[in-house]
Amino acid sequence: MNNHVSSKPSTMKLKQTMSPILLYFIQFIISLYTILTYIPFYFLSESRQKSNQIKAKPVNSKPESAYRSVNSLDGLASVLYPGCDTLDKVFAYAKNKFKEKRLLGTREILNEEDEVQPNGKIFKKVILGQYNWLSYEDVFVQAFNFGNGLQMLGQKPKTNIAIFCETRAEWMIAAQACFMYNFQLVTLYATLGGPAVVHGLNETEVTNIITSKELLQTKLKDIVSLVPRLRHIITVDGKPPTWSEFPKGVIVHTMAAVQALGAKADVGTENKQNKPLPSDIAVIMYTSGSTGLPKGVMISHSNIIAGITGMAERIPRLGEEDIYVGYLPLAHVLELSAELVCLSHGCCIGYSSPQTLADQSSKIKKGSKGDTSVLKPTLMAAVPEIMDRIYKNVMNKVSEMSSFQRNLFILAYNYKMEQISKGCSTPLCDRFVFRKVRSLIGGNIRLLLCGGAPLSATTQRFMNICFCCPVGQGYGLTESAGAGTITDVWDYNTGRVGAPLVCCEIKLKNWEEGGYFNTDKPHPRGEILIGGQNVTMGYYKNEAKTKADFFEDENGQRWLCTGDIGEFDPDGCLKIIDRKKDLVKLQAGEYVSLGKVEAALKNLPLIDNICAYANSYHSYVIGFVVPNQKELTELARRKGLKGTWEELCNSCEMENEVLKVLSEAAISASLEKFEIPVKIRLSPEPWTPETGLVTDAFKLKRKELKTHYQADIERMYGRK
Repeated sequence: MNNHVSSKPSTMKLKQTMSPILLYFIQFIISLYTILTYIPFYFLSESRQKSNQIKAKPVNSKPESAYRSVNSLDGLASVLYPGCDTLDKVFAYAKNKFKEKRLLGTREILNEEDEVQPNGKIFKKVILGQYNWLSYEDVFVQAFNFGNGLQMLGQKPKTNIAIFCETRAEWMIAAQACFMYNFQLVTLYATLGGPAVVHGLNETEVTNIITSKELLQTKLKDIVSLVPRLRHIITVDGKPPTWSEFPKGVIVHTMAAVQALGAKADVGTENKQNKPLPSDIAVIMYTSGSTGLPKGVMISHSNIIAGITGMAERIPRLGEEDIYVGYLPLAHVLELSAELVCLSHGCCIGYSSPQTLADQSSKIKKGSKGDTSVLKPTLMAAVPEIMDRIYKNVMNKVSEMSSFQRNLFILAYNYKMEQISKGCSTPLCDRFVFRKVRSLIGGNIRLLLCGGAPLSATTQRFMNICFCCPVGQGYGLTESAGAGTITDVWDYNTGRVGAPLVCCEIKLKNWEEGGYFNTDKPHPRGEILIGGQNVTMGYYKNEAKTKADFFEDENGQRWLCTGDIGEFDPDGCLKIIDRKKDLVKLQAGEYVSLGKVEAALKNLPLIDNICAYANSYHSYVIGFVVPNQKELTELARRKGLKGTWEELCNSCEMENEVLKVLSEAAISASLEKFEIPVKIRLSPEPWTPETGLVTDAFKLKRKELKTHYQADIERMYGRK
């Protein structure tokens, strides 16, 4: 039931279509060049020497022993800087060290206009200017005044305050204010539906919420009456146009007005007495709810600091020269942790969004520049869904090239893949072939950090090759403050998530039902348990779930039972090979890993997204598929099928044609016969966080997808 993809270069190479004689000649030239450059590289390369090193070891000889990074065998790390054991102290340290250096940047909006599309739809396009920057000192003062202003509005230490806002500089300023004044920050995804937002606000009993004008008008306005304790709404970007629609007793303020109130008022002695302790709650982070209503994870100051300490250790040369592009939801632990790592090390953070990230992004007016072209970041975090989209878009562009250009690209791609697998670099290919692709995200990225879901080997290798940088694949959960493992930058193996971070240790627990044991040969396997100071306090007002997922050992160390199944390689690196919740027993007794089936098929050009489904009452797997519009339309043309997009997706003939493609790919990926979907439903609508069918990290919401496609499930399983 192993769902990691083979990392052999031969399985990921692109196919050549040029004349064999010309191909042999070019390969001879390449071989000659390789031989001439190999000898100096052999002696100068650091990565070649490091790639075979042991990265983590078990702390004793027992099968159930925890693995630790070789850099933390004698003790787990828990603080970045001596004495900085709470987040307000970390920021004060950074402010004093990097005072006038740029910290948070936002692009100026020069113009907004409506653009009519060929199908009649109207898209809003923007022309953006340069980044305007706030220094460390500026951010500190704004956060200090905002926190004091919130205090004037009645916010008390150790009480909850919510933020429901898009990723932007004001989000981080508000968060730092809460850390300073010991307010417990409740984070909610900006894309959560109304019922989930109401649930989070009422469960945490907040009286104050920080939001944006747009979210106030589009989402909060309709649910304010369902949150009876709400008293103050603070908008980060000015007053909304209408004020009369809010219930009596709810006052709307601007962030600037609250900061002005705080700047005038005395801080007094109360704040000094209520500075946070390391054990105090810093954030109550509501998960995106992939299995029902979102749960609030209580994360203490010490949890976050331990987590970012571990993450920072895996990023070499992290410092004042680095520029990070922030565009993922700050309500997600991956983005919040990444930005806090940068803030604590003197990096600057330029804000963006998925709609303005690149020149080709949906809100950028044609001919003007996207955020990465202006910012030229050196560091970037991404979720696999975004990387998969980039991979498919670039490969579609390659297929449209002239024969000569396409073959040149494929030659360079395959050559570089071979060199990477040996630990070698390819400066000529990087400079002359991949420079244009690399410029899609600014051209200066030196490290891509990927988390949130498994990244396919094909996509990881594509990012290594075309963006000319390491991909640090990480593994962590909200419940572990985002920390668990990250691959080393010089480790170009695929299908792995790296060794445990220096802040935590990982052990494998037997799972008999799934057939995974920590005594398995050649590699130990089992449910992943994470232990360390980064393991969080549990779920807010949910003692039963906390007891089920967390425990303390005899030494008082806290552990998290992740529900994920892992396997340790001999060098101490972890592979995620299954998930307990994704494992389904078929009617005949075979176990199917739904995640494994999806991973084998989701990178097909024809597939934008896929959800496999099975249950114990039936003997076969079915699937829901979001097809790629361009590829499906072309397949329909080749097969002589006509109709609108919806008609094609609802066509039984089209379903059968797509099923043939899926079956061929499944066999190539070595899926067992019982794992291959037998029937599928094509979805004309994409799955986005707004539809409620995927999370903000684009993880599948299986429960919601099952409900959404219930009629199709019954049809595919032969019920009326």
